[in-house]
Order: sequence, then structure tokens, then C-alpha cells
Amino acid sequence: MTSGVSPQLQMRLKSSFIGDRFLRCSRHQSLTQLFRFDPGSKHVSMQLSRTLSGLTNLFFNRRNVDEVPNSKRKRLRPGKVSPRRQVPKHILAPPYVNSVLPTGLMNGSEVHDKKGIECMRASGRLAAQVLQYAGTLVKPGITTDEIDQAVHQMIVDNGAYPSPLGYGSFPKSVCTSVNECICHGIPDSRALEDGDIINIDVTVYLNGYHGDTSATFYCGDVDDEAKKLVQVTKECLDKAISICAPGVEFKKIGKTIHDHADKYGYGVVRQFVGHGVGRVFHADPVILHYRNNESGRMVLNQTFTIEPMLTVGSINPVMWNDDWTVVTEDGSLSAQFEHTILITPDGAEIMTQC
Repeated sequence: MTSGVSPQLQMRLKSSFIGDRFLRCSRHQSLTQLFRFDPGSKHVSMQLSRTLSGLTNLFFNRRNVDEVPNSKRKRLRPGKVSPRRQVPKHILAPPYVNSVLPTGLMNGSEVHDKKGIECMRASGRLAAQVLQYAGTLVKPGITTDEIDQAVHQMIVDNGAYPSPLGYGSFPKSVCTSVNECICHGIPDSRALEDGDIINIDVTVYLNGYHGDTSATFYCGDVDDEAKKLVQVTKECLDKAISICAPGVEFKKIGKTIHDHADKYGYGVVRQFVGHGVGRVFHADPVILHYRNNESGRMVLNQTFTIEPMLTVGSINPVMWNDDWTVVTEDGSLSAQFEHTILITPDGAEIMTQC
């Protein structure tokens, strides 16, 4: 999940997991552009609630057209969201759950000792197993709420807490982003249809450590355009991980992803980023998935996510009224893959794999 905000605003978006409730702590501050990375300020910032801005129609133009141009596919529409699922009281919850304090990024990187690395491996392995299971559920007719129910149950059955649940008031245990949804889709009553693609974003909190991963799955008979987008997005992640090692500049991640996406004419979403992850959900560093000149280098035993989001068409995001769901402006398809990695002496270890 993405996030990051500057020390000046006391909020940094260092995961793609954000919403209006995430921003309440800064409403007394001046407006900034939503999810905008400002190289001059060396930070990723987020606009405050749309209700405070007279530019709503400019930045959040909502379309009434159901059909996607040049496609038989209909635009995604919200369904009914079921009540919040309960977690057994004996399971350790992250500090932000039920907290009155605003949710945000923590300063400082996640660098671990031997015990911490083993804890990260355990949480990463469970997240990968849950994601793999969730992928087997994807088929025409199943609702994203049913996927959330299954994911929630598997996580708590393994003694872990589903990290998204209660993060900035997010109401569900997993993100399910279908077709043109870039990220943060809230599971609801909508049934998956033949030809859909769906990103499932799983994060678990096990023994005080978060493991964060996502993948995009095919639902039924998917057309070649969607398959190619998903394939290239996965390749972008794999290529980015392959260049990681101690001392490597973080900006090389963005260049690697952007260069590969350009070969196929795909857009790279800029407003949502990777992030440090470990004892906290979202920490330094901010991982930009596009070409940039930002400073910073990887260090030994550091953990962070890489989570590129590619689009067939527009890279401009539009947020729904739920203050979480983010879709492409033109209704074009979007895909995403994510891993949590550990910087090792020889390169990088993928922590979120079975």
C-alpha cells in the first residue's frame, strides 16, 4: 500500500493506502495538491478533503457515462459495503486501530536486527499465503465482499490482524481494486464478471510486524489487452527488485519501472508510492515508481515495498465519494503488483512469497 507527507505538514504519504480520514490532522493547514510529489519540496504531499476545495470539479470530475470508450466494459460503480468484521480480542492489533490520533507515515527507515528479520519473514510469508489463497477465489460471480470475508478469516485464524482494517477508518480487511481501480478499492457487493482483472492487496500484522503484498488476477476469460498490461506490470516489479542492493540509489527503482513501461506505451501512476514497512505500516523511504532525481540509498537489513501501478490510458486519478477508491480518469484499465523486500549483502530478498 502507498504513503508520504513532509515534516512541515507532519504527514508523509508512504504507501498507496490513503483517504480523507488519513488527512484530518492537517485540515488547519493550507491546501496542497492531492497526492502530488513535489521534487522541490522533497516530499510526497496530499490534498486535504475535497469538501474544503473549490477546485473539486477540476480535480475530481465525475463521469455519468457508464460505458468505457472503445470498450464493451462498463465503468466500475460502488456496491453495498457490509458491516466491519470483528477480530478476536486476543489478537494483537496495530497501535492505530481505534486510536483518536491521525494515521500517517513515521519518520525513519525500517532497519532490522536478526530477530526483526525473522519476524518480517514470518509476516511476509503469511501475507503471501493469504494472497495466494485469495487469488484462487477469483471467478465470475464471487463478490469482493466474499473475498474480504475469506481473507479476514484466514488472517485471524493464523493469529494475525488484517492491517487495513481500521487504518484511517478503512472499513475492510483487504483492498480489492477491479479494472480501472488504481488502488484502495473497498470490498462490496459487486460480483466479479467474466473478463475482469482484480488487484488484491493484503497486509497482515503478525507479532508486531507488517507484511505487505499485492497481485493482479484474471477473472475468467480476459482479453489480450488486459493480459499484456498485467504481464508488463509484473515484469516492472521483478526488474525493479533485481536492481536493489546496499548502496543503490532509490531513484533507480523508478527509472527501471518507467523505462520498461515506456516500451509498451503504458502510463506509470505517480500519485501513489511504495514505502518502508515493518514495525509500522508506513515508514521511510518513499519509493517513487517513475523517473525522478530524488536522493537516498538503500541500506543493509532495510525493508520496504515496491508496488508499481500501470495504466493503459490516463494516469490521472479520480477519487470516489468514499474517500478511498481511486480510479483512472478515463476508465482505462490499471494493474498493480507489490512485494515487501529486505536489502541483503547480495541484493534483495522477497519477503512476501510462499
